[in-house]
Amino acid sequence: MEQQILIGFDAKRITHNATGLGNYCRTLVNNIIRKNSGKYLLRLYTPDAGNPLLKNRMVLDKHVRFAYPRKNLWKSLWRSALIVNDLTSDGIKLYHGLTGELPIGIKKTGIKTVVTIHDLIFMRHPIYYHWTESLIYKIKFRLTCKEADHFIAISECTKSDIMSLGGIPDSRISVIYQGCDEGFKQQVDEKRKQQVSDSHHLPPKYILTVGTLEERKNAGLIVKALERLPYDINLVMVGRRTPYINKVMREAERHGIGKRILILSDLPFSDLPAIYQMAEVFVYPSRYEGFGIPIIEAIHSGIPVVAAKGSCLEEAGGPDSMYVDPDDADALARCILANLQHTPEREQRIVKSRQYVARFDEQNLADEVLKVYESLLSTVPASKHDKMRLKRQNGFSLKKLFP
Repeated sequence: MEQQILIGFDAKRITHNATGLGNYCRTLVNNIIRKNSGKYLLRLYTPDAGNPLLKNRMVLDKHVRFAYPRKNLWKSLWRSALIVNDLTSDGIKLYHGLTGELPIGIKKTGIKTVVTIHDLIFMRHPIYYHWTESLIYKIKFRLTCKEADHFIAISECTKSDIMSLGGIPDSRISVIYQGCDEGFKQQVDEKRKQQVSDSHHLPPKYILTVGTLEERKNAGLIVKALERLPYDINLVMVGRRTPYINKVMREAERHGIGKRILILSDLPFSDLPAIYQMAEVFVYPSRYEGFGIPIIEAIHSGIPVVAAKGSCLEEAGGPDSMYVDPDDADALARCILANLQHTPEREQRIVKSRQYVARFDEQNLADEVLKVYESLLSTVPASKHDKMRLKRQNGFSLKKLFP
């Protein structure tokens, strides 16, 4: 019987983050679980149980289990360094840092390592971070570059940044895109849409943006464009509030359009597909992204996309979405008007965009990640225990096989 191989994952975001990185981790690992025929034993390492609602979104089976610190340790220290002791004693052969980090010292253990880098905004545009945050992230990235055997970049844009800012050669980087949850690909029935609309007091006609309401996401540009749109067009913003959005809303009130804006925070994930599908247009004028999953969610939901130029959003949205300069409110307003319901070529753009994002199918992306694992695992040297076991079974010296 073939010996099962243990693979470990940094699962903190799986149990602690409801959106963004959490969705990436849950979706990818769930699809790896579905693909696993029993060849691998998967261990999800997280500093504590986290949010049970998020944990319950994992498709667990007999080959998967969560793993926690064996002692009452400082959680950040365990995740960044002390976890290496647990990985070694558990017999982990490969460890995947799903969100840009690897524990210090893991390379010395012989455990193969993969790290997914989502973006290097903290280096490319440090202005969007407090200087201490930017410094910490830079240090973590530098340390991870020393520990990692292989990098997964979520876009060509991110790959370019890894090479230029981290000095990592092309041969050690695979571009494997992100997809989105299957729920966005399913048509929501009218009864459910009405329930969601009533629950959140949605306006009858609205444009939509989704993501943390921070300066980099550039929601202020949408508000400026809203002034230039017909009065029956409203704006729904879904995401966690930051001080930046309070400034934006004060400006909106000053221009008399505050009542046309609805902000939804702490939204149940199950309501999001309906909110997308009832929107007129999805607007995403972010100044810089690693990829842009909300664009994929919007296109699968059957609505047109208007996004910003300048990072990787063209990779996510494809040639049939529209793109504007992130400072051009007039252009944004014109593109929104060109994509409202019953406008020429709107449906054609939606169909073509759906054809484009089919390349981001999560099942295929999981296959690509598994190929990275298999390539690395094929070079794992046998442990002393494995050598002794094979020597007993075969009855001859294995010095030539394991020099």
